[in-house]
Amino acid sequence: QVQLVESGGGSVQTGGSLRLSCAASGRTLSNYVMAWFRQAPGKERDFVAAITWNSGYTTYADSLKGRLTISRDNAKNTVYLQMNSLKPEDTAVYYCAATLTYRSGPDAFPYWGQGTQVTVSS
Repeated sequence: QVQLVESGGGSVQTGGSLRLSCAASGRTLSNYVMAWFRQAPGKERDFVAAITWNSGYTTYADSLKGRLTISRDNAKNTVYLQMNSLKPEDTAVYYCAATLTYRSGPDAFPYWGQGTQVTVSS
């Protein structure tokens, strides 16, 4: 089992920044792919970004490139999502997820955190 706990959400104005954290525990994480997804009210859960724990390889949703940065701190077993130039359409619950076998889509991730709310006001 892998346990994931997100933090760092909150309310910001348009153009603001937030850094989300995902503290991971449980099994050895070196072979896992960690990802962030988000889900707005009434919408599907969408991929945001992913990072491989061992090599630090990153990938992003095309529409979010340039504004978001995913990173990890191996010593702290923590994954971060730095979000800049936030827009109202970024408002959503942001979830951290983990998988051993990366495929696109939330179904590939068996481990999830509880989510953290991000609200961007205009």
